[in-house]
Amino acid sequence: MSKLPAELKYSEEHEWVKTEGDKVRIGITDFAQSELGDIVFVELPEVGDEIEADEPFGSVESVKTVSELYAPVSGKVVEINEDLDDSPEFVNESPYEKAWMIVVEPSNASDVDKLMSADEYNTMISEED
Repeated sequence: MSKLPAELKYSEEHEWVKTEGDKVRIGITDFAQSELGDIVFVELPEVGDEIEADEPFGSVESVKTVSELYAPVSGKVVEINEDLDDSPEFVNESPYEKAWMIVVEPSNASDVDKLMSADEYNTMISEED
């Protein structure tokens, strides 16, 4: 199991959130990508879309399954990672760096405060194993 970046926050649905000023960058965790297997396609929302916390905002397709992506926060999508169109394997190779998925302007900053720390997330996934 890889070490979780401590500066990130984590959701129960295995998304990570990085606060960048008044925006947040969102991706899926190393644990999630290892459970899914080889990612072959990533479906993301459009820039300008509104996403709702705990609601699906896209999906990742692996050779085994299609899995929904659940928004860890509500807000407006201001950027999407277009590299994933051509290189969905980034999700497997670099879940915390190259494979960020969307950048969101949260409508409620306290959404981020409700997410788990790296330690809390680590505890949750070790109980799932």
